[in-house]
Amino acid sequence: MKGNRPFNSFLLLVLTVMMIFHREICHSRLDLGGTTLSFVQTRGTNFVMNGKPFYLNGFNAYWMMMFASDPSTRIKVTDTFREASKYGMNVARIWAFHDGDYKPLQKSPGSYNEDVFKGLDFVVAEAKKYGIHLILSLVNNFKDFGGKDKYVQWAKQRGQSLSSEDDFYTNSLVKQYYKNHVKAVLTRLNTITGVAYKDDPTIFAWELMNEPRCPSDPSGANLQNWLKEMAAHVKGIDNHHLLEIGLEGFYGESMPEKKQYNPNSSPIGTDFISNNQIPNVDFASIHLYPEQWLPSTNSSEEAQLAFVDKWIQAHILDCNSLLRKPLLIGEFGKSFKLPGYSLEKRNYYFQKIYDAIYNSARSGGSCAGGLFWQLLSLGMDNMGDGYQVVLEQSPSTAHVIAQQSQKLSSLT
Repeated sequence: MKGNRPFNSFLLLVLTVMMIFHREICHSRLDLGGTTLSFVQTRGTNFVMNGKPFYLNGFNAYWMMMFASDPSTRIKVTDTFREASKYGMNVARIWAFHDGDYKPLQKSPGSYNEDVFKGLDFVVAEAKKYGIHLILSLVNNFKDFGGKDKYVQWAKQRGQSLSSEDDFYTNSLVKQYYKNHVKAVLTRLNTITGVAYKDDPTIFAWELMNEPRCPSDPSGANLQNWLKEMAAHVKGIDNHHLLEIGLEGFYGESMPEKKQYNPNSSPIGTDFISNNQIPNVDFASIHLYPEQWLPSTNSSEEAQLAFVDKWIQAHILDCNSLLRKPLLIGEFGKSFKLPGYSLEKRNYYFQKIYDAIYNSARSGGSCAGGLFWQLLSLGMDNMGDGYQVVLEQSPSTAHVIAQQSQKLSSLT
């Protein structure tokens, strides 16, 4: 056997190289059965996939995990992905959280409802089948579905002396609860695909929080420190996926002259510039609700449309020249519950935002896509909030969406 040692060593070296090569290939592309999706990366102010520009046209569907966890409503997830893919949509933003209360994902810190987690597994698997990437948001700023307030309540039950839900950003126990949840989601082994979430390119990006705000600290320091810590935590577990914050886009103290673009002067505690300058944050997001944000004294339709133009263009310029990162319009919509609504006005509003995205993308600018709020399937009227789009019921809106998908795909 002594004479075979050099050969055995050579064979071991070859096998090791092959394993490393195979692992690297898997990290850049995984075929999970169905459409092959690859990890999306950034190159300057652009998204790229397989070396080509990647543009996003998609939707919000926060409800998917909840519906998928119930066998009687799971079909709605499949129906929605199927309809979305018909019109060329390629990204969906969903909740990967539901803290405490009725049918939660996380019943208490670190304790999970496996049926609900299997619902999220199903959403990821179905998205893959229809060639749709996912943005998974990890906690809510608001009390809906638990949010940061639920985390603070949990810590108070463990003897922590806390007085505000904004203690979420500074209390060490609360921060550990959040870190544990991040780890639980990112390392989750999908019971359907057999692939860990952190290794699955179906997931486009992680989102630290839905619309983070910290009004108790207008300086923005508490949120900035939290974002730095949590962005590093996410990347320490998963450095394959992109990461974004979930911001609405409000300007803060780092560049006070830009606060003129904010819809009002209420302190939010966020800072679009400094928050997105954190190195582990890969791209920026803004949301867009002028009908809710603008003071009633300045909420005419003309004022709202003028605000849309200024809000989008200001952030595009920032991302083009200052942040040097891609920009996503993470939420926008038009509610039929508000005065003056018509289907034609909604279509015009969508088209206006889509045109701003396309014009930026066509010129090599930073704005690479938009996700409207929210997409529902037929028979989900009880989930309607006024902003819902049901493609089968709104063929004119579906046409506007499909045109945007075609225009963006022509740029790749």
